[in-house]
Amino acid sequence: MSDRTVFFISDGTGITAETMGNSILAQFAIKPRHIRRPFIDSVDKAYQVVREINATGVREGKRPIVFITMANDDVMPILKTCDGKVFDVIQTFVAPLEEEFNMKSNHRVGRFSDPSQDTGYNERIEAINFALEHDDGQSSRSLDAADVVLVGVSRCGKTPTSLYLAMQHGIKAANVPLIPEDFDRGFLPTMLKPYKKKCFGLTIDPQRLSQIRNERRPGSKYASLENCRFEVNQAEAMMRREGIDWLSSTHKSIEEIATTILRDIRPDRLVY
Repeated sequence: MSDRTVFFISDGTGITAETMGNSILAQFAIKPRHIRRPFIDSVDKAYQVVREINATGVREGKRPIVFITMANDDVMPILKTCDGKVFDVIQTFVAPLEEEFNMKSNHRVGRFSDPSQDTGYNERIEAINFALEHDDGQSSRSLDAADVVLVGVSRCGKTPTSLYLAMQHGIKAANVPLIPEDFDRGFLPTMLKPYKKKCFGLTIDPQRLSQIRNERRPGSKYASLENCRFEVNQAEAMMRREGIDWLSSTHKSIEEIATTILRDIRPDRLVY
């Protein structure tokens, strides 16, 4: 089902509306069209979005689903006049919490409204820079500052996981590939020896790995199923010998992988 449109509207980035909305939509076997409309922070912009929502409903013959995160009290009433099914994501939770806490919320616009005052934001930026510098074993400099070092064969998901950990959790994640030369030697890359306790492994189903690699280098030995089986088996055997915990990325989302790593390597980051 793809003949239904979902709008994510916010006077900020819209990331919160989209994240929460997608979490709810994941409970249904549908694949709607997604439209994010960020920075709707004026009456004129609100009326423009209302017209877009209404026109979409007429065109599709079904009212759009609309997830809204809005701190602007002038804009919200206008958006609620649209012909879509509106879900006020923030107010659903804010009003009961105001009553529970016996205080008014600050109606702050967006998670990143004042990054200069947000320690967590600065930590995320530092972690992103760290992940980029230490991607794919590019640098061994300052590995002692890493929260986690991801290891595994090429194209098993180390880079996206490193960046997700940095962007979402401020985790300094390096990643180092395990390559045929490592398997010939029979031990981890030398740069990892002092940091083995920080290592966490990723593996992947060889057939899936072959598909991914063929998209990059079709028909190559690197992408062949036989070679992928060899590398995966060797990497898993090496991690087992070295006592490195690992999991398969084949059927897990980046969010699931990252949460498992946090639980095992940095459980303190799950409490803040």
